[in-house]
Amino acid sequence: MGKSLGIMRNARTRLVLLSMVLSTLLTAAVLALVYVTANRTIAGETRSVVTAELAGLSDEYQRRGIFGLTEAIERRTQDAAERDALYLLTDPFGIVLAGNLVRWPPDVEPGSGWVELDLIRTESGENVPVSTASIRLPGGERLLVGRDASARRQFDRVLLRSVGLALLAALALSLLTGWFLTRLVFSRFKDISRTAAEIVSGDLTRRIPLRGTGDEFDRMAGTLNEMLDRIEELVGHLRTTSNSIAHDLRSPLSRLRQKVEALTDPSRADAERDADAARALAEVDHLLRVFSQLTEISRAEAGLGREEFEAVDLAALARDVAEFYEPLAQENGVTLTVETDPAILPGHRALLAQALSNLLDNALRYAPDGTEVALHTTAAEDAVILSVRDHGPGVPETDLERLTQPFVTLDPSRTGGNSGLGLALAAAIARMHGGVFEARNASPGLEARLVLPRS
Repeated sequence: MGKSLGIMRNARTRLVLLSMVLSTLLTAAVLALVYVTANRTIAGETRSVVTAELAGLSDEYQRRGIFGLTEAIERRTQDAAERDALYLLTDPFGIVLAGNLVRWPPDVEPGSGWVELDLIRTESGENVPVSTASIRLPGGERLLVGRDASARRQFDRVLLRSVGLALLAALALSLLTGWFLTRLVFSRFKDISRTAAEIVSGDLTRRIPLRGTGDEFDRMAGTLNEMLDRIEELVGHLRTTSNSIAHDLRSPLSRLRQKVEALTDPSRADAERDADAARALAEVDHLLRVFSQLTEISRAEAGLGREEFEAVDLAALARDVAEFYEPLAQENGVTLTVETDPAILPGHRALLAQALSNLLDNALRYAPDGTEVALHTTAAEDAVILSVRDHGPGVPETDLERLTQPFVTLDPSRTGGNSGLGLALAAAIARMHGGVFEARNASPGLEARLVLPRS
């Protein structure tokens, strides 16, 4: 009993049984319809023939009287056996005048409609099933015309036997089809399950194999593989970020601890303590900025804030951000230029402004005195590009892909308190909007771009 229940809990078994039941029911319904339709068609044809013969014999009686009708019936009974035809004409008292039946059936009232009964044939003396119709003639005579139903009943038996065999064949075919179908489906599920188990064991490089069929299973596997690629990328970023946090925050925390310890030294002068307190506050502010940017990156990667999307005029946004950074550019001896194409797309205005600010902040940090930083918004057919280009030293080609990694500062001598999270946040905001971050050496300088789709 327990083993049977275990088999029924198997999804493959349930699918095969369901396929069998549905296929059998459908086949049974079709065969039943065929059976009923065939019987009705045969019965309808028989009734039409019998009704036509009754009408013809009645006309014969009208033209030639009872003797003419008797002759007509005797002529027809000569080949009646070949046509399974049955005729009976009696006087008002039931005495047989003509036909191939022994006697009038006692339970049949002339004109009572279509009747199924058993009668005895004159030529053979055998009891046969008959389908008949009858009328009473104007002179009181009774006329019965029918067809031997033996052939039809034999046809019914053959048809029922055929229906049974067809059902058995449908059952076997549905079993075979269900087995092949579940084998196909569960073999693909097995690929997914095996890959998932390997990933759970720690191998994030594993992917669901594609069979090259291009069917729904291959497309689903491709989508899942893209998801796994994204998960691997996020896990890699998480590991990098965790390692970077542990490495990069150790120094400011150590310095902060030293400053706090120095504040407890009674031998230090008040001016020295004030300086240590100021430096300690600067370290705290730096740590708060780092954690704030890490929080923003995490929120953007998780897609939080999409419910606040609105139509954003990127040209106006670029001009506003450039106006905010204009004093800093002048202070650094850099010319800030803005060129914009009209462009409106759905987005998070504050985060897009933050991303653009990070690009400008990075460009102004590395732009030499007397050079230009250019801010452009370019409207393409299916995307809008926000780009910032400086005329600084650029970045080694091998380091371009590292720009968006958290805590990456390629020129430690010029960090100026920079945590290396600005471009990482800009890239996360671009991904949140369905776009990408791109960077290339413009010779001279570096061009950083956010490519944002219009929808």
